[in-house]
Amino acid sequence: MASKPVVGVLGLQGDFREHIQKLESLGVQTREIRRTSDLVGLDALILPGGESTAVAILESSDAARGIFDEIQKLGNTGLPIWGTCMGSILLAKEIEGSKQGRLGLMDIRVRRNAFGPQRFSAETPVEIPALGAAPFPGVFIRAPLITHVGKGVEVLGTIENGIVMAREKNLLATVFHPEVVNDARVHEYFLKMIGG
Repeated sequence: MASKPVVGVLGLQGDFREHIQKLESLGVQTREIRRTSDLVGLDALILPGGESTAVAILESSDAARGIFDEIQKLGNTGLPIWGTCMGSILLAKEIEGSKQGRLGLMDIRVRRNAFGPQRFSAETPVEIPALGAAPFPGVFIRAPLITHVGKGVEVLGTIENGIVMAREKNLLATVFHPEVVNDARVHEYFLKMIGG
C-alpha cells in the first residue's frame, strides 16, 4: 500500500460527493468510481447512500454489470469496502422480501426502508463503543436496518430499533450517513481497516 491510501467512492448514484469531501478533509486521496478501470490500484472503496432500486437496475444491465462483478471480486479478495445506507443493502447477502440485485458479500440480512418513508427520517445518537464513549450522531434517511448477522459478523452499533453498524473482516456496513455530519470518527475507523 502507498503511504497515502487511495479510497474510491462509487459515483454512479447517491451522495458520493459528501464522502469524497469528508475523506479529503482527512488528507486521503480519493477517486470517483464510474468504470471498471477506475477500480485498479485502490486501497479501499465506499458504496454510498442513494436509491438501492436504481442501483439494482444499473447492476442488472450488461453495461454496468462489469463494475459490480469486479467489486464483488475485490471484496472477496480482501479489499476494505464500506457500504453506507443503500451501500449496506448492496453488501448484504439477504434483503428481506426482495430479490433485487446485490453484491451479497456480507453475511447480514437487511430490511429496506425500516424507518418508514422519508418524512420519518431522523437523527438519533448511536452508541458505538469502538469509536469512544461519545455517541455518534446517526442520520437515518429512508434507512434500512440490519435484522440478522452471521457468526463472523461483529455488531458495532445499535439503537433501540436494532443493529445499525456491523463489520465482517474487510467489510463495514452502516445504515446511517456519517458523511453528512461534522464527526469523522466512522471514516477514521474505516481508514484504519486499510492494511488489515
